[in-house]
Amino acid sequence: MGLVKNFFIALSNNTFLNTTAKKVGPSLGANKVVAGNQLPDIVRTIKRLNEKNIAGTVDILGEFVHNRQEAIDAKNEILEVMKVLHENNLDAHMSIKLSQLGIEFDRALAYDNVYEIVNTAKSYNNMHINFDTEKYDSLFDVTQTLDRLKSEFTNVGTVIQAYLFKADVLLDKYPDLRLRLVKGAYKESPHIAYQTKDEIDQNYIRLIEKRLLQAKNFTSIATHDHNIINHVKAFAEEHHIDKSKFEFQMLYGFRTELAEQIAKEGYHFTIYVPYGDDWFGYFMRRLAERPQNLTLAFKEFVKPKTLAVLGGAAVVGTLLGLIRKKSKCNKQNETKSQHQRCIKTL
Repeated sequence: MGLVKNFFIALSNNTFLNTTAKKVGPSLGANKVVAGNQLPDIVRTIKRLNEKNIAGTVDILGEFVHNRQEAIDAKNEILEVMKVLHENNLDAHMSIKLSQLGIEFDRALAYDNVYEIVNTAKSYNNMHINFDTEKYDSLFDVTQTLDRLKSEFTNVGTVIQAYLFKADVLLDKYPDLRLRLVKGAYKESPHIAYQTKDEIDQNYIRLIEKRLLQAKNFTSIATHDHNIINHVKAFAEEHHIDKSKFEFQMLYGFRTELAEQIAKEGYHFTIYVPYGDDWFGYFMRRLAERPQNLTLAFKEFVKPKTLAVLGGAAVVGTLLGLIRKKSKCNKQNETKSQHQRCIKTL
């Protein structure tokens, strides 16, 4: 399974594929997990969620920003979406990436962009702005920016990635801020992050419990794992933690029925809603996390229009090989241990 994850993470970081994928719009099955690339798309999506007592956090997709104008354009697009959310009285906030706003080549520019976003959000009924975490290398930039802003603004927060060894330090650093707890979606060195699913899951549950017992602000628990969700429900009930203190989050397009059921049970719930043309890197990381979506991706990849734009023959061949291998594993009438060995060869 590690080879599959590594393959898609490598694709997510490929600048050429990310750039050329914009020409075809959300494709390769990404239209199932990306809520369009026009403002009416995001309004319709959030309205539909709100009707089911589910909030939204909007992520304008984009990771490869190389110059001042691109960073300013990204900021302006974020401001435009915020304005639309506010004018339509939608229950939603923004998740932003500092890399998209220029932090990797101009820290002063990035901070000015972020400040304008957060200050504008404050005027929109103190709309929350969440700083998404990306690769470990970007963590210092996130915490430094957050530290500069939190003395002036109360509508800022960030993400704690449970696979990082220093997740505890970050959790302790921000008890007063709204935080989102996630497992982590990037490939990191074994020197700085847990590598196995069991290790990550155990640390994730431990961090959730610690946060719920100690937090002085709202906590978002982002997972599609129903076992962890059920554990959190039981833990909260056992320790008399009110439902108003936390929420569950899932990604748009994943486990929709479960999300709606949890919201009906009276828990706060938010869907992370990706939006925009720069969808490729995001979708490849979702495939890294959920290889069962390979078939969905391949059906779109082999369309002539997609092939012509991406020139993806080699990638398609690799995808096809992975799909066939996975299908063979799934169809074999084998024991659980045999199935696991088969999957590991991926």
